[in-house]
Amino acid sequence: MSIFHLAYNVTDLDQARAFYGGLLGCEEGRSTDTWVDFNFFGHQISLHLGEPFETRATGKVDDHMVMMPHLGVVLAMDEWQSLADRLKDAGIEFVIPPTLRFAGQPGEQSTMFFLDPSGNPIEVKGFADMAGVFAT
Repeated sequence: MSIFHLAYNVTDLDQARAFYGGLLGCEEGRSTDTWVDFNFFGHQISLHLGEPFETRATGKVDDHMVMMPHLGVVLAMDEWQSLADRLKDAGIEFVIPPTLRFAGQPGEQSTMFFLDPSGNPIEVKGFADMAGVFAT
């Protein structure tokens, strides 16, 4: 089994715990006074205290300019919809609200972009057919 590991900066570990652990439902792993690990939908992220990386809306996808760089994950559609509903109920301000793109084309997907409390951009994609993730 292969999983990715990504480490990046956040400005407040308590806010990160509430957001990633509480709202997104990610299980917390190891931690110290300066970092905390989470199981981010089967992958490991390590959030360290520090200055978040600079991002800009430079990636043109469909009719949207998306934040680059960004963290992302691909979920099955039912899990994606459940997360989208939870984020809406929590009043999360979306950079790109939950939407369908590439309708009727290979790679049809739902997507949403939002920021963590430190301003790090996150994209979550949903696929009705996970075999379409790499469709051309």
